Formats: sequence, structure tokens, C-alpha cells
Amino acid sequence: MAELGLIIGPSGSGKTTLLEILAGLATPSRGIIRWQDQVLTPDHLQQLAGLVFQFPDRYFCGSTILEELRFGHPEIPYENFYRALADVGLDHLPLHTRPESLSGGQQRRLALAVQLVRQPYLLLLDEPTAGLDWSMRRQLVQVLGRLKKHWSLLVVTHEATELQEISDRRWRLENGCLVPLTSHQSSPVISFNT
Repeated sequence: MAELGLIIGPSGSGKTTLLEILAGLATPSRGIIRWQDQVLTPDHLQQLAGLVFQFPDRYFCGSTILEELRFGHPEIPYENFYRALADVGLDHLPLHTRPESLSGGQQRRLALAVQLVRQPYLLLLDEPTAGLDWSMRRQLVQVLGRLKKHWSLLVVTHEATELQEISDRRWRLENGCLVPLTSHQSSPVISFNT
């Protein structure tokens, strides 16, 4: 069952570092990540998770939407690109549109589409609403609400107001520990050092 998990913590608390570890882009200083009985290596995690950075426009490589979607995936059929764009509400844009010409909210949704094309098991989002005006924030929250019907999402943020209403599980990141906010359990479920 797909869900949206929300990790809340102040700036500098290690939220981005945690996502980078879960995406296989950074190595933890200690400990291991397991799924059931299997230890997951960074290579496993890179295959399982797709990370959307806080300001994805800094990472765009393609000069058009199509090039951005195809980057590193020339074998993927075109219908997958159209489906991913439809999933994030950008299917009305011509594929030759330049990513830098998009609004901030559209750039966030394009970055989501890039990850959807890869078909990850888990979408990781770093501060997805940061820097957006209220209407773009609302639109992005609606997109995430639709995506969680088919995808598992883990979102980190310091400002969780709009995201709490669509989240299924919530944690607070405190002193390197994830503390559940939705149950009476007070002991940390995950502990790590940043």
C-alpha cells in the first residue's frame, strides 16, 4: 500500500543528509539499512529510490523537457514520458519547452516526472514546497496527494503545514533520531548521526 511519510525538522537537523543516505548518494557514518532481512547497499538504494532535490532546477541537464526526461534513459518508450507528465499535471506543455522557462512549481513537477519515468519504489522529496508562493504550494500538495495513491513517498520539510493533511505517517527529526508523531511510541525508530 502506497503512503506518504513526512519527516519534520528544523534547518540543519540532517533531513537532506538522511534522504541522500536513503537514495544511496551518501554513506552513513555508521549502521546499516535493511529491508526485512536484506542489507541494502548504496547501489540497491539507488535502484529503489528516486530523489527530488529542494531546488531541482540546479540539476537539470536537458535543454528541453523531452531531453530532461530521456537523460540516461534512451530506451524508455515515449508513452512513459507522457504518462509521467500527466501524473504531475504537465502533459499540456510541448516537449520542446525549455526547463528554465517553467515556473518554480512546474520545475518541481518536472523533477518529479523525471523520477517517475525511472519507476522507483520510493520517491524522496527534499523540501518540495520551499520557495513557492501559496498557489504553487497548493498545486504541488495536490499533485503529491494524487501520487501517493500509486507511489510511496517520503517528504522532509521544516514547514509541514500543507503537507500534514495528506501525510499518513509523521516523524520529527530530533538530535539525529526519528521520533514518531502519530503514535504513543516515544522511543526513536531510526537513529543516525549527521
